Parts: sequence; C-alpha cells; structure tokens
Amino acid sequence: MRPEIIRNDFPILSEMINNKPLVYLDNAATTQKPIQVIQAMNNYYMHLNANVHRGVHTLSQNATNEFELARKLVQDFIYAKEQEEIIFTRGTTESINLVASSFCDKFLTKDDEIIISELEHHSNIVPWQLAQEKIQFKIRVIPITQSGELDIETFKTLLNNKTKLVAVAHISNALGTINPIKEIIELSHHKGAAVLIDGAQGVPHMKINVQDLDCDFYAFSGHKMYAPMGVGVLFGKRKYLDQMPPYHGGGEMIKEVSFEGTTFNEIPFKFEAGTPSVSDVIGLKSAIEYINNIGFDLIQKHEDFLMHYTTEKLMEINGLKIYGTSKNKAGSISFNINNIHPFDIGTLLDQLGIAIRTGHHCAQPVMKHYNIVGTARVSFAIYNTIEEIDFFIESVKRAKLMLS
Repeated sequence: MRPEIIRNDFPILSEMINNKPLVYLDNAATTQKPIQVIQAMNNYYMHLNANVHRGVHTLSQNATNEFELARKLVQDFIYAKEQEEIIFTRGTTESINLVASSFCDKFLTKDDEIIISELEHHSNIVPWQLAQEKIQFKIRVIPITQSGELDIETFKTLLNNKTKLVAVAHISNALGTINPIKEIIELSHHKGAAVLIDGAQGVPHMKINVQDLDCDFYAFSGHKMYAPMGVGVLFGKRKYLDQMPPYHGGGEMIKEVSFEGTTFNEIPFKFEAGTPSVSDVIGLKSAIEYINNIGFDLIQKHEDFLMHYTTEKLMEINGLKIYGTSKNKAGSISFNINNIHPFDIGTLLDQLGIAIRTGHHCAQPVMKHYNIVGTARVSFAIYNTIEEIDFFIESVKRAKLMLS
C-alpha cells in the first residue's frame, strides 16, 4: 500500500492553506485522522451512545462491549499479559501523572530516589516534581551527549539501592533519538527499580511489546497514532497496579460507598473514575485496526526512508544545523539555520502551506543543553510523500534567502 493511496483516507490532507496544498509535517505534535476513525466515532454517537458499565439496557450493553473490545485490542497491540493491565486515560500526560501520584504515594519515602533524563518532555518532568514536593524524595537526571543520546555510563552511576523508579522517553519528541530502553530497564531492574516508559513518540513508529521490554509502565496517547485527542493508555504490571491507591475518586472506581468508608474496584476500573470518553476510546480502537491493516513493517520502512532522505537534503543547506545526530532516530528532525529564529522559519513555511513545529517542544532542558531558544522541527507519518519533502526542502532554502 503506497503513501499516495493511504493519503486518500485522510480528508484534511485535501485542505488548502494560504491558497496552497497542505503539507502536514507536524506529526510529532499530533497526527491527522483517517476517515475510518472519524466514521467509527460518528457511528458511536449515531447508534450506540450510552454510558458504559452501568446499564442493563441494550444501548449501554452494546457501548460497553465496544469499549471493552477496545481494551482487548490495546492489550494485543502492545502484547500486555492481561487485559486488566490496560487503563484508559486522557493521554500520556495523565498516564504519567497517575503513576507519579499513586506509585509515589505507595512506594516512595523521603529517603528514596527517582531517575529521569535531560531528554524528557515536560510531561515526564513536572509530575515527578509535584510528587517530590509532597514526599521529598530526590530526583536525579541522566545527562545527554552532544549527539542527543542518553549518557548510559553516567546513568549506571546514578542507579543505586535508593532508586525506586526510572522514567524515560522511548523516543525524544524534541530530537527524535531512540533511547536504549531495554538496556535501561534491565539495569534498573537489577537494582530493584521499576521503570516507566513515556511511549508517546514510540507507539506511532514501531511495534511495542511490553512483555519483551519488561517495562513496569508504558504510557502513550491516541492522537499521535491517528486516533482522536483526549484518549490515552497506561499499561502497568498488575503487581504494581493492585497495590497503588486510586488516582481520582468518583463513580466506577468503587465497590461500596458509605459515610463510614469506601472500598475500591478492581483494576483497571480502580483508575477509571467517572464517565470515560467512550467515543474517543472507540476511535482509538479504529486507529489501531487501521495501523494493523497497514502493518509496522511498511510504516517503519517508509518513515525511515523519509527520515534519512530529509536529513541528507537538510545537511546540504549551508548554515543549517541539526540537533540530535544519533544513528538511532525516528519520527522527527530538529534544526536551526544560522541566527534565524525558528519561529520566522515556521511562519514563512506556513505561508507556503507547510505545517511544521517551532519552539522548545515542551523540552526546555534540551534547549538549555544546546544553549538555544528552540528549533524548527519536521516530523513524519505514513501519509507523507517524497514530493512533499522536496517541496519542504526548497521552501526552507527560500526561507533562508528571505531571512538572511
């Protein structure tokens, strides 16, 4: 299945921006949605709309069935051992906040330590800082090299018997670096530490097997993998989820409520308080089916080609510097040109119909490491074509001439 054919499934790619055909290269921020996902969500509201898990009537039963079929599909998609280990959240951010709150409450004291990295998205920094204010544990940081890779030798020295959790990204949203998470997980487990992987940029680009990785938590968002915004997943091993206290209180997450006390539901429902976004979960189900139909072999092959082709073409532009030069990259490329502000590059490209991301990409420590205010970032999806990349490269050259 060629990208040119796949594009027909995405209605928004026919849009005109500033009287130019849309070239959408901001996929690390969010991907566009195929018509199959849009139709699945519409079908829910037109034919199934009801609250789940709570009704004996037919609509509720049908909606519940579709909702739980989605959970089963997610389990199979990431090779989780049990369906109950799949928790639906609003996205990667909420998934990490859930662990930061509940895991830390249960397993950490002021004498303990957590390790994160300099490469992280703010969503994998701030939640731990909030938990730290409450419990007073220590946060230690893995530095990155100039090529944008984690300094694994330093990480080994940071690990110790006080380390209770290591939380790192699978793929950097700012640099595209693929981190050696399997090695990190093995080293962490050797010291008795649990591991959370921020998979927001991992799931869209490669097949994930949480049992093979042996990670304790894996968090990801629907909207970066052709599903709607407002839905995400937290995978967690049962041995931790069973012990962790609820994150939110309300309906669904309880067994019995009285003014004398409340008992809580089993996992995953213990962590799914209130009415879920059923249509978004159904949209996630449809997106996974869409990805499975294409296959990760094709997705990875095409995106790797775009990554290498774009990198080569960008490096031919005098004065352009790429940030993140690891040999193991996926999804995105960040760059600057001489002293031109990335915002100005993005603005000019937008006038030509090209959507890229500019700024610090919610990764300010990365920008501080390189002593820059931000970068221009181009990021890829299965529907992007070589013709789009060629137009993007010529447009970057044009922007450079205009802004120099």
